[in-house]
Amino acid sequence: MAGSRRRDGGGGSAGGEASPLRLIAIAAVLIGLVLVSLRLLPGSPLSSAAAAQWGAPSAPVDRAANATSDRRSRPPVSPSPSPSLEPLPFADKQIDLDIEGWYAWSVLDTRTGKMFGSKNMTETSTTASLIKSWIVADYLRRADEAGQTPSDAKLADATRIIRDSDNTRAEQFYNSVGRSASIKRMISICKTADSSPAADGGWSRTNLSPRDTARLGACISDGRAAGPEWTKWLISEMRLVRGSGDFGIRKAFPAAEQKKIAIKNGWIDRTREQEMHINCLAIGNNWTMGVMVRYPINMGYEYGMKNCQRITEAVLRSDT
Repeated sequence: MAGSRRRDGGGGSAGGEASPLRLIAIAAVLIGLVLVSLRLLPGSPLSSAAAAQWGAPSAPVDRAANATSDRRSRPPVSPSPSPSLEPLPFADKQIDLDIEGWYAWSVLDTRTGKMFGSKNMTETSTTASLIKSWIVADYLRRADEAGQTPSDAKLADATRIIRDSDNTRAEQFYNSVGRSASIKRMISICKTADSSPAADGGWSRTNLSPRDTARLGACISDGRAAGPEWTKWLISEMRLVRGSGDFGIRKAFPAAEQKKIAIKNGWIDRTREQEMHINCLAIGNNWTMGVMVRYPINMGYEYGMKNCQRITEAVLRSDT
């Protein structure tokens, strides 16, 4: 009609209807969102393709199960063995020697505390000069505890007691440490189980067993007896025992080894009992040993001195 106007808005859709192009764009966006959702949805056919493309797992991974499987597939790991201790030069065995009278022996492993010896190693005998090792140790430790340093003269006396077994000087030292009170300290400090002071209070008749002799050696070796200040000095002196007192345990070892073994021996003729009492104490590398012998008095000193060595030789390992 002439004079009529168009109402299509100059190319827009009439009545709010969307144009075909806009509908196509909206549909494309929706399809894209659906495809993305399918890729992320577990179990979807598209999820495996996405995993192949991006390196992501197509399904949740059971890490605990995998770890268990890995552990089962690996060979078991053996624990590292603890370092074994070097064997002592002695064998833990019983011996039967043709020796007149009574004898007993004991060895203590100072690393482990293990002790072994003859079945009668708890029986006691009188120590004679062997106990001088404790008397000197007790004197030195008490002096240090009192803040005192023994004079050169006193140290020279101690050397004579240890190296040469001087009886007169030993009696002087024994008086200075309280006589039998000193033996009671030994029992307490060294944890000896069979020992006792002499009934007459003298040092020579102190009672020790072979196992307590080995314990006394350990007490000297680890510093309880002489204390930290004087232990090395005392052990050095005991390695220098000379003369008639140098016999017994260390004589069973090669000459080069003997110099490293500290000793203190005792020997006496007991007229009351009509017996010889011969005793040997030795401190070696990681071990201590006690040997004690009693036999008829008319057989002399040398018989027992040699038998201390003989007993030691009998219990040495064959490869020593």
